[in-house]
Parts: sequence; C-alpha cells; structure tokens
Amino acid sequence: MTNRQVEAGEVRVNLAEAGEGEPVLLLHGWPQHHQMWREVMRRLASRYRLIAPDLRGFGWTEAPGHGYDGDTFARDQVALLDALDIERAKVIGHDWGGWTAMLLGLDHSERIERMIVVDAPHPWPSRRLSDFRELWRSWYAGVLAAPVLGPRVLRRTDFVKGILTRAAPPGTFEQAELDSYANSFRPAERARAVNSLYRYYHRVFVSALRGRWRDRRLRVPTLLLFGADDLYVTAKLVDGYQPYADEMRAEIVSGAGHFLVDERPDLICERAVEFFG
Repeated sequence: MTNRQVEAGEVRVNLAEAGEGEPVLLLHGWPQHHQMWREVMRRLASRYRLIAPDLRGFGWTEAPGHGYDGDTFARDQVALLDALDIERAKVIGHDWGGWTAMLLGLDHSERIERMIVVDAPHPWPSRRLSDFRELWRSWYAGVLAAPVLGPRVLRRTDFVKGILTRAAPPGTFEQAELDSYANSFRPAERARAVNSLYRYYHRVFVSALRGRWRDRRLRVPTLLLFGADDLYVTAKLVDGYQPYADEMRAEIVSGAGHFLVDERPDLICERAVEFFG
C-alpha cells in the first residue's frame, strides 16, 4: 500500500492505494480506519485499483468539526472520486462504511457500479417487535453519543479495544492494531467526531423507522454480507429489503461476527471477485 492525502471537497482525505485496474472504493467503519483493509488489499491488488480512504474525523483524514453523518460521508466519497478523476467505482463498505455505501447507491447511483455492504443495515428496517428486542446489542452507541461521557471514554480508556476484542475470535487483532485504532480517537477533535456521529446514529434510526427511505429504490446491484454471530448488529436486520431493491441479495456467514473483514478476509475477497467480476 501507498498512502497520500488528497483535497476532496471541503476536507483533506487520507487514503491508501494498491493495485491497478477497475477502481474499488473500500470504506471502513468504527472503531477502525483504512488499515482494516490491508489483508483485502494484499489479496486483490492484482485485480483492481484499490482505494481505502479514512472517513472524515477518522484516521488521518481531517476532522473539521461538522459533517459527521451518512449523507456527508457519501458526498465526501463523491468528492474523492472527482478528485481522483474516477467516473464510476465499485464499493465495499463495512459498518459505517457500509451505511455510507447504501446512501451512495441511493443518492449517487450514477457513480457506483456495484457494491458489497458488510455488517451494516439497509435503510428499510422492519417494525417487528422481535427486532426491537435486539436493540440491546447497540448499547455502546448510547455510551458514545452521551455528552461528556462519550468523548471521555474514547480519550481516557481502552473502550475501543474492548469493542474489538469482545466481538471477534481470539487472535483476530494484533496488539499493534488495537493500539492504533484506540489511539486514533485520543485527540479531542476525533473523540468529538465519534460523539457527533453516534448522535446522528440515533436520529437516523428513528427516521428510518418512520419510513424516510420507503419511497426510494436501490438500483445499484448489491451484496449484503452479515456475520451470523454479530454481537453489535443483529443479522435479523437483513430482512425486508426486497420491495426496495432492483438487484440485491443477502448472505449470512455462519460462525462469523461483526468484524467480518478482519475475521474472514479470504471470504470477502472471494465474494468480491465473484460479484464484481
């Protein structure tokens, strides 16, 4: 991988790149940054031009103090594609990167050829009572969104390391990785970015339940991958997309958790080759 920084819209974006060929945008989630894609990039660099940016406020991309929401994240990616002179790209997104991919597919479909969304919900949640019983899994979102408490646990504790190790098989993350991810949120402006993002999380959850996207249709071919044992986002959220998508299918990966990219990079790469061609 090579790293560089690019002026993209209103933020300076840090990105890692590898390989040549058709462009594939790799979008990370919380609590990680672009380095979560290193094994995927190592395996796919012979096939594609791989571009792994840090989202605004994450990693080494600027944290401007505003715009920590899915719509802005999606616009940032369009600005990045413009800055790189890329007309259309394929996308793989995990967690917040997966949600960003969904919004890219809905609002900027002319820029996205195909996409794989990993361990992130689609915007058409069901209203079944059984699904509401799964909300306990998102306890950490309340902590991160809390005034004062959210930024404090990121800056002064190993909360991030606990989130990562609790939900993945032993040995998934090396100590250096855990330190890198945790330390990336120690600066005050980045802790505040996460705090703001998770306040948005609660707002967008309510608006999705109220049907904000039920008059929208996803026309970008999409593969949704979910770990069957995801500790933080229940795989039950996979259901319900069929009336709203032209070409979308879901796969529940047995024996895998929330950090599917880290746990099963070979599977991610196999699905990418199959789905992207």
